[in-house]
Order: sequence, then C-alpha cells, then structure tokens
Amino acid sequence: MDAAHRQIWFVNAAHIFTHYGLLILATGVLAIVLQEPAMFGTDYGPILALGTGMFVLYGLGSLPMGWLAERFGRPALLAAFFLGSGAALVLAAFAPGPYWLAGALALMGAFSAIYHPIGTAMLVDAAGARVGAAMGINGVFGNLGVALAPVVTAFVAAWLGWRWAFAVPGVLCVLVGLLYLREGPEDVAKNKAAGKPFPEIPAAVVRRAVVVLLSLATVSGFIFNAFTLLLPKLMAERLANSPDLLPVVGLLAFLVTICGGLTQFTVGRLIDRNTLRRVFLPLACIQMPGFLLLSQLQGWMVLPVAGLIAAAIFGQVTVNETMTARYVAPALRAKLYSIRFFVGFLGAAAASPFIAWLHATAGGLGSVLLVLAFFAAVTFLCALAFPDRKEELAPELWASAPPPRGAVAAAE
Repeated sequence: MDAAHRQIWFVNAAHIFTHYGLLILATGVLAIVLQEPAMFGTDYGPILALGTGMFVLYGLGSLPMGWLAERFGRPALLAAFFLGSGAALVLAAFAPGPYWLAGALALMGAFSAIYHPIGTAMLVDAAGARVGAAMGINGVFGNLGVALAPVVTAFVAAWLGWRWAFAVPGVLCVLVGLLYLREGPEDVAKNKAAGKPFPEIPAAVVRRAVVVLLSLATVSGFIFNAFTLLLPKLMAERLANSPDLLPVVGLLAFLVTICGGLTQFTVGRLIDRNTLRRVFLPLACIQMPGFLLLSQLQGWMVLPVAGLIAAAIFGQVTVNETMTARYVAPALRAKLYSIRFFVGFLGAAAASPFIAWLHATAGGLGSVLLVLAFFAAVTFLCALAFPDRKEELAPELWASAPPPRGAVAAAE
C-alpha cells in the first residue's frame, strides 16, 4: 500500500473516532444516572446538556482549520486530532463531577473540529474522478463510529462502568495517533491532486451551489446531531423501557444507525453515475414524513421507520460532501469545508440543549420529532434548489456549457 492510500485509511479511522467520541455521552448518560446519581444527579436532560460545550467548540473550531492547514500542514493537524481527542476522552473518564466532565468533553470537541474540514479535503484530493465512491466508503467509516458508539458504550458501561466507556476509545485514539506520526509530515494526498486540472464553472452556477450548500448545512447539521443523540432515548422509551435493558437499547440504536452506513456506500456509488440533485431529492423526500410518522409510533414499528430515516439522513451526508468537490476548485476546498462545517456544526451544537429543553418542557420525544420534521421540510426545499447539471459527470463539458437562465436574463 502506497503512502497516499495509507493516509486515506488514517482519514477513515479519524472519521470513526470523531463520530464515536461525540456520541459516547448520549448513551453514557443512561448509565451515569444509575451508577453515580449522587455526583451527577438523576435527570437525563441536565447530564446530556453537559455535551453542549463539546458541540459548540466542534462547530466553532472548524472555521479556522482551512487557514491553520496552510500554516502547519494538514498531516500535522490530523495528528493533533488523534492525540488531542484521545487524551480528552481519557480526561473525561476521570471526571470527579459535572464541570470536569463538561470541560473534558469541550476539549474533545475542539480537537474533533479538525477532522471534517481537513480530513474531507485530504480524501477528495486523493480520490480523483471517483469522489462519490470514496465519500461513500468514508461515510461508512463515520457511520460505523455513529453505530458503534451506543452499542459499545452501553455494553462497556453496563459491565465495567461508564468511565471505562470513555477511557477505552480514548486510549485507542491516542495509539492510532502515535502510529500516524510515523507517516511523516508530507501531505501525499495534496501532492497527488496537484497536477489534476479543475474545470472553469460559470460563477452563477457556483454561487447557487454554495448558497444551497451553506443553507443546507445549518438544517442538516441540526437534524443529524439531534437524531443521533435522541436514538438511544427513543429506543429506551419506545422499545426497552427498563434500566436493566441498557445493552439492548445500545444494540437497537446500532441496528438503526447501521442502515445509514450501508446507505452511504450505495449513495456514493450512485453519485459517480448521476447528478447530485437526482440522488439528493429522493433522500430529502423521506425525512419529513418519516419524522412525522415516528413521532406517533410505539413498539417494534419504531425500528424500521427509524432505520429508513437514518438511511436518508446519512445518505444525504455523502451527497453534501461531494457538492464541494464538484463545484469548488481544490485550492479553496479546505477553506470552504471549514466554513460549511462551521455553519453545520452551529446547527449541530444547538441539538443537545434543544433536546434536553424540549424533552423536559413539551411532553417528551414526540415534540422533538415534530420539530425535526419541520427542519426536514427545509432540506427538501434545498434539494429542489440545487443545480442539476450534466456537466458534473463530464467536467470537460463545462467549457461549452450554456450560462444559467438567471445569468442570461441579467445580461439582457
């Protein structure tokens, strides 16, 4: 395996750790209220809200990453991700109280902010013409982290205690970081992409794509984070409402989330053969009716409906990340990824306190799901507005492409 492929495997590993680490608390809270109620309390909402700082810094920290990459290099930042995120998880395992736990999680969020703008740009540079397939595979790794977090956290917390649920992945993340340091400081993915020409796309088309992308980032970030955070609680309330069934809750959440991972792989393949809008629109159509239905369901029917929603949400992530690769030149990608993920993670940061507040004041998860249905309607509108250009699949056609209708009208 050459250096470029090894670097991409490390990028994929970083995707696992990013999403896994961010979701430990979502299931860990179910064990914390049982195992250390004197120290942390017995209420679900306040403990879940301890992750607010983590998601805020996860969002804010992504903004300067494109500029930091120019100064320090992308490999150095990826190494900092592994070592910093892992160390912060270990600190969380030793938390003597809520403030320590919130601070350690916030530190992890700051280091986790490195991954998406830096890792995604590295992946796109190395992928060449098959960006969709590479994004799909990378998405499977990320969703493996999302899927494993509830089930592994549940089992480890039930058998060894909630602190071990933070310590074990933290140590593993640091070990992978030490292994990555052996690769050296050279950015082989960037070197590989340096000689590949990028087409001249009409400015009006690029502006439309970027506006839709940034609008979508806000709502999709909120939906993604809110859905993954509430999954364990949803499974506990609707399917396994007993403290003794914590491992079952984790397993059910795993089954739902793995649907999303499998969909990302399929969507990645579809993207390489279809325009983005034609893949995006069907996924957007599923989410709003799915959330409306899920808000009313009880029992085992929750599982397939939640799985279908997960498939649509996670499949859409692959589409979103490929948008930048198709419409933005390589020199600007890391910076645009930084802006895009910053906007998206601001929406994601609002999910944790929002769920905690709405769950406590408005009658449980049904109200949360209804709000998610509203955000899903905005996603559908974004899908309708995104360009549908055949030049995406044959970039050489951009040179002879007609200007968009709006540009012609303006010229007249």
